[in-house]
Order: sequence, then structure tokens, then C-alpha cells
Amino acid sequence: MLLLTALYLAQGLPFGFFVQALPVMMRDAGYSLLAIGATGLLSIPWVLKFLWAPYVDRYGTRRRWLLWLQGSSVCMAAGLAALNLTQALPILFVAMLLFNLIAATQDIATDGLTVRLLDARQRGLGNGIQVGAYRLGMVFGGGVLLWLYARTGWTTMFLAMAALLLLCSLPVWTLRDMPAAASMDKTPPPTPLRVAASWWPRLRQPGMPGFVLLICLYKFGDSMGASLIGPFMKDQGLTLTQIAWLKGALASATSLLGAAAGGWLAYRVGRRAALLFGGLTQTASLVLYGLAAIGIGGYPMIAAACIAEHVLGGIATVALFTLMMDASDPAHAGTDYTLLACVIVIAQGLASMSAAAVGQFLGYPILFASSTLLSGLGCAILVVAINRGVGPARLHTIWPRVRNEIGAA
Repeated sequence: MLLLTALYLAQGLPFGFFVQALPVMMRDAGYSLLAIGATGLLSIPWVLKFLWAPYVDRYGTRRRWLLWLQGSSVCMAAGLAALNLTQALPILFVAMLLFNLIAATQDIATDGLTVRLLDARQRGLGNGIQVGAYRLGMVFGGGVLLWLYARTGWTTMFLAMAALLLLCSLPVWTLRDMPAAASMDKTPPPTPLRVAASWWPRLRQPGMPGFVLLICLYKFGDSMGASLIGPFMKDQGLTLTQIAWLKGALASATSLLGAAAGGWLAYRVGRRAALLFGGLTQTASLVLYGLAAIGIGGYPMIAAACIAEHVLGGIATVALFTLMMDASDPAHAGTDYTLLACVIVIAQGLASMSAAAVGQFLGYPILFASSTLLSGLGCAILVVAINRGVGPARLHTIWPRVRNEIGAA
């Protein structure tokens, strides 16, 4: 559990900086919402990582992959300490692309390891740790580092990032050298070209295309509303220090609470109830941002919305990730789970660009109203569809069974 905590925190740290802190810094420097939204294109490795996921499943060991990737991220963060936002923005964008490539590959290895280590009943707890650690990393990257930047500047901020990433790498050294599951097949090894193309048969498994569409719908509305919350706070007159506090200390505590609650719900009441409760209450948190956008409540309303976003969003995310692990074949865990994770990134990227256009031309109230509607519909559609048998067969052996086993216990 310590290992998984460190690995997922290390993923969330740079991602939180580039997705949450950097947009605020760019808005403060005078960039438009459309320019800020365009930075979402630099997350393309998270969309395309399914292309090299079969290699991570097939070759090498988890420990070797993780050590090399963690070391590379530490070196990159230390190198960025020499840059400046106003003087080297193109270089920063290139670094952002490379950071995303490293983190996306690390995610393949980590998710495959997690699916193999945890059984069906443990996945709720494991995903609570996953989401809690990842969100805590995003809080450090999007809140604490932003606060540090406001107080000390660019160089100290990136040196702090490098130090935190190095600290997260230490538990990897204790990991037993576990070969990838696919590499232990008794059949003759396929050619590298066939390995590269092996994601396609995984995507075409019975029930998988429909499940992919469902999780995309589940995440789109919420992601649309969440993508511009940082610039929204800035446009509402909050200072960088206030935004850093909301996305730092406050978000840290509430994210952990949400992840713990999500893990408990997935473990105790089953996937269906956790997904429905998390999805609908997560939708309700967007209403609070909408009220703030039309001038109701001011700073206290924004703070309440931030708390609700992290607590309720954490519950919904844990439930969804647990369901994704249920749908993944342990023998191809890295590839299956990566395909599903890529769908979420695609949904978030499309939602981010849609939000930028809606926010720029129609305003924040319309943005939060539309995202609320789409989030609620996506949640209802997913639960109803899985109840009716949509999705891979292995998903439906767990969907009712885990809850029944818990009730019997």
C-alpha cells in the first residue's frame, strides 16, 4: 500500500502542476482562455499510451520500468528549475509533453501491477488509495507548488517538485522484481509488430466498446466543469495565495476524505451504489460553482464548491476506477486498464476544449449549467446500461457478486 501510494502520488504531482497551477499562472500573465485550453493538447501521451501499453505488459519487469521512469521525472523537474514562464514558454510546453509521456508510461506499469496484486474485494480499498494519493499529488502540484511559486519563485518551486518525486521513488527499491504477466505466456513470443497491435483485439473484446462509451459519458460532464475552475477563481478576483490555499490545504484534506469514503463505499455497499451515489453528488458540486458564477455567495460559496468537488468527486472516481479494474483481464491488465484510462483522458480533453469555448463565448454560468446536466445524465446512463448487461462478461460476475459476498459476511 505504501508503494502504491508513492507511485500514484508521483503521477499526480506534475500532472496537478501542469493542469491546475500552470493555467492560473498563464491567466495571471494575461493569456486567453482559448490559449489555456489549448495546453490540453499536450496531454496527448495519456490519450495514446495504449499504443505502447502492450510492450510494458510483455517486456521487462515492473521494478525496472518504474525505477527508470521515476528517475527521468526527477531529472526533468530539476532541469526545469532553470526556466522562466515568461521567457521560455515553448520550452516549458515541450517539457510538459515529455513529463506527460513519462507519467503515462509509469501509469501503465503501476496499474498493471495494481490489478495483479489486488483481488476483487481489495480493489475498492486499493482504488481509494490510488485516487487519494493521485489527488494528493495533484494538490501538491496544483496548490502547494503554486503557493511556493507565489512566495519564492520558479526555481525553488521546481526544485521542490524534484525533491518530492525523488522521495516517491524510494519505495520502488523495495519492490520484488515482478515480470509482466504477458511475458510469462507459454506460447512463442510474438513479433514486436504484433505486440504493438495487440491493443486492438483487447478493445474488440465482447462488451468492451459499449463499456468504453459508458465511462466516457460518465466523466465528460464533470470534467467539462472542472477544467476551468482555476481560471474561474482568478476571474472572480481571488489572489494566487487564496487559490493556492483552496487547491492546497483545503483540497488536500477533502481529497483524502473523498478517496477514503469512495473506497469504503465500493468495499461495503458494492459497485452499483457507489457509482450512483458518487456520480450524482459529484454533479451536485457543480451547482455550487454555478451559483458562485452568477454572483451568489462569493468566496464562501467558492470554498464550499471546492470542498464538495474534492470529496464527492473522489467518491465517484474511486467507484469508476474500481469498475475499470473489474473489467480488466489480469493477464493483460496493463493494456486493458490503459485502454479504459485513455478513454477518460479523451473525455477530459474533449471536455476541456468544449469548456474553453463555452466559457469564452457564453460565460461561466452557462458552462457550469451545461456541465451539470451532462454529468447527471452520464451517471444515470452508465448505471442503467450495466444493469442491463452492457460491458465485458467478467464485469458482470463481480457487479452483483461483491455486494452479495459482503452482505453474507
